[in-house]
Amino acid sequence: MAQIDPNKYSKNADINPESKFSVLLAVVRMVLMGIGLIGVSLELFREGGWLSKLMGKVFESTTTMLLIPVILLALWLLNRWLSTPNKSETKKSGDIPMYIMIAIGIYYIYRIFTTGSF
Repeated sequence: MAQIDPNKYSKNADINPESKFSVLLAVVRMVLMGIGLIGVSLELFREGGWLSKLMGKVFESTTTMLLIPVILLALWLLNRWLSTPNKSETKKSGDIPMYIMIAIGIYYIYRIFTTGSF
């Protein structure tokens, strides 16, 4: 029968819980990212939006259709740059998309207050 170590969590005794301020900042970041995602998705999928314009430009001729592999390669390289090969460690460059989406969320909040809509 295996012995249970009564002090198996003693190594975690010096870990401090998160402060209320750090939790508040995390919630604010999450809300800003959500607003940014909503704003970008509205711009992408509305009639005459970014997605329909992009698809119209890419598929208007065979020359521009040759850009599809280049775009896919660029997205793959971006993924390789932002992600880490070892799943147990994190890279600071992986936070770049989060900060970009936060900035977009701030922009859409500004647009809501100045124009009244997205």
